[in-house]
Amino acid sequence: MGRDRSNDYVLRTGQQGAKRLRLLARVKWPTTKTLLRRVRLRPGMSCLDVGCGIGAVTLQLARRVGPTGRAVGIDRDEHCLEIARQEAGRQSVHADFRAMSVSELQEAAVYDLVYGRFLLSHLREAGQAIERMALADRPGGLVVVEDIEFAGHFSFPKCPAFDRYVSLYQQAVERKGGDANIGPRLPGLFLDAGLEQVELEVVQPTFRRGPGKRIAQVTMEHIREAVVEAGLASPGEVDAVVADLDRFARDPRTLLSLPRIFQVWGRRPHAGAPALQSEMPPQT
Repeated sequence: MGRDRSNDYVLRTGQQGAKRLRLLARVKWPTTKTLLRRVRLRPGMSCLDVGCGIGAVTLQLARRVGPTGRAVGIDRDEHCLEIARQEAGRQSVHADFRAMSVSELQEAAVYDLVYGRFLLSHLREAGQAIERMALADRPGGLVVVEDIEFAGHFSFPKCPAFDRYVSLYQQAVERKGGDANIGPRLPGLFLDAGLEQVELEVVQPTFRRGPGKRIAQVTMEHIREAVVEAGLASPGEVDAVVADLDRFARDPRTLLSLPRIFQVWGRRPHAGAPALQSEMPPQT
């Protein structure tokens, strides 16, 4: 599905990236848990978590499908996968973690549920990724995705540093070939992939205090290299934005939201596999 290399990812990876992923997993889990209940995740199901990172959702899937089910997480970041494996061992939860990108996914008609969170917005060919996910499902299986409309962020009151962060993130992702505002496109991409019974929910966690209020500041720090490399801002400006976001977040009178998050799900038809819209280019 086009280029799928680490330098196409706007955020830090490896051990540094894992710190942000832990924070995000903590903040995002309540709405993801509600989504998984809504799509009727249950014991005995076979599940795939695409772009699993440190495996936070994969381990939750494993707990819920139980010993009669199966949970597999794939990601191209070996450092994050090792953290995921260690956490699975620490929690005594069985899950299988594999070093693989979605474009390398060759399994067909294997899973009851294929899930991905905050992956598609970083990909050059998100539609082809959804096709791969659909093909990995058994007939009647579910593809479930959460992704963002980054422009839908808000702060109260208006915060110039926050507005600058939202702008810089979108520009950095676009420079890497992604779409930070893919959320509203997702239902159409699901239909293009041949999925049926496509549904959606839009959520937007918003915070006055707590770890959720740190997401903007931490994310700005983690896109530093991509922003500076692209010439979108100087290191000094990034420092100033991070510092201003920290001050704003510390004020209990202010509000900070996450991006508008589109939760979309659909079923692979029983009649047969969705036809690929185009051939997947080989890995480079």
